[in-house]
Amino acid sequence: MQPPPPNLGGSRPPRRRRPSSKRKLRWGTIGVVAVVGALYLPSLLSEDADFPPTLPFSSGTDMPPPDVEASDTPLGVPPEVEESDDFVLLDPPNPSQDFIAYDPCRPVHYVVRPEGAPAGSEGLIEAAVAEISAATGLQFVYDGTTTEGPSSNRDTYQPDRYGERWAPVLFTWTNEDETPGLEGTMIALGSSEYAQRPGTPAVYVAGQVKLDVEQVSEWLEDPEGRFEVKGLIMHELGHVVGLDHIDDRDQLMHATAPVYEMQDGDRAGFALLGTGPCVPEL
Repeated sequence: MQPPPPNLGGSRPPRRRRPSSKRKLRWGTIGVVAVVGALYLPSLLSEDADFPPTLPFSSGTDMPPPDVEASDTPLGVPPEVEESDDFVLLDPPNPSQDFIAYDPCRPVHYVVRPEGAPAGSEGLIEAAVAEISAATGLQFVYDGTTTEGPSSNRDTYQPDRYGERWAPVLFTWTNEDETPGLEGTMIALGSSEYAQRPGTPAVYVAGQVKLDVEQVSEWLEDPEGRFEVKGLIMHELGHVVGLDHIDDRDQLMHATAPVYEMQDGDRAGFALLGTGPCVPEL
């Protein structure tokens, strides 16, 4: 019998991550898909969500003007990393496209709803975002706090709240009453949505990370809690930018192993996701 994996969090059992689920939403000639990853504790298993039917798309009202904040060249460059194939990419909507990622020629804006943030969590979101930004070369821009709450059907374009551009990645401290996907021992959810015009690659345009306040608070009571919670947020951001789970138990993106730092496979995956196409048409 193999020994149990090392416990990085005091007396707590190892945390386990749930296989990612996918939820698709298509709007006429523009497709929007939420690709959801999650972290869970050992007692919870759940199946992938069903795809909802196609919904109508109203041209000119549900998307920003094209070319907003678009640069002619990528804003950042991913670092040189060790070669590795120990990563799995989330499936692009079109099999002819190698992978789907955020547009590297635009900043990736993000906001935080601070309501309910547990004691000891200060700076962890920003630190996790900084590591993902460095690993991908994507330029994340903090737009401050928001009152927007989590949603399973979030609008990717909210001009009254965020201006005439795609909605930022939203971080929220939440619970199972507000976020049904966090029932039981589910602790976090990460997702992104894509958009695509005919004749152009699909790119991610908005996303969410939802963190269970009560369970994160318990993690933060331990000496290694801040280290682990930052790793949790980084894992969910891995899903946000385009990584799926990997079988290698030594990687941050493994579904069950208690790994809280990037490893060679994670770094290789993040670096690749920083080389996505620039799509000024969106």
